[in-house]
Amino acid sequence: MKKGIKIFLIILAILVIVLLADTIQSKVFNNKNLNSQTNIRDENTNKNEVDKIMEDVTNINVSINNQKYNATIENNETARSFISKLPQEFNMKELNGNEKYIYLDETLPTNSYNPKHIEKGDIMLYGNNCLVVFYKSFDTSYSYTKIGHIQELPDLGNKNIIIKFNNI
Repeated sequence: MKKGIKIFLIILAILVIVLLADTIQSKVFNNKNLNSQTNIRDENTNKNEVDKIMEDVTNINVSINNQKYNATIENNETARSFISKLPQEFNMKELNGNEKYIYLDETLPTNSYNPKHIEKGDIMLYGNNCLVVFYKSFDTSYSYTKIGHIQELPDLGNKNIIIKFNNI
């Protein structure tokens, strides 16, 4: 009889251990799902906050040689990423007698295409980290991702310049 009780207690102990392990595993799995859902919710909240900023900010201020200009910003991921880093001031270098450029410290998301024609005032991203402001119109075979356009931009000359980008 004692042998039967021992076997019963061993089986009971094994059953309790299995049930406890299953309960613990279930709680851990549910917490991982909860954390995953929380992270997704946080990412969506951040994206929604940026989208809200983009709804409110379709224009930014651009200062060049103490002159202020208005720039219209595109509604794309690249522009949103650029806007999220403002205000910024860049010492932009001259290139080709038609553009100012600077390589950014960080990369931006891209969706490049060949616009075939650049308009004076276009703000573009070349590659994933080269910010370009064009001050003359011309035809092109290069691909860019458009960030925005500066209205009434004058010829900026053949010197390096400081350009400040600010949210309005």
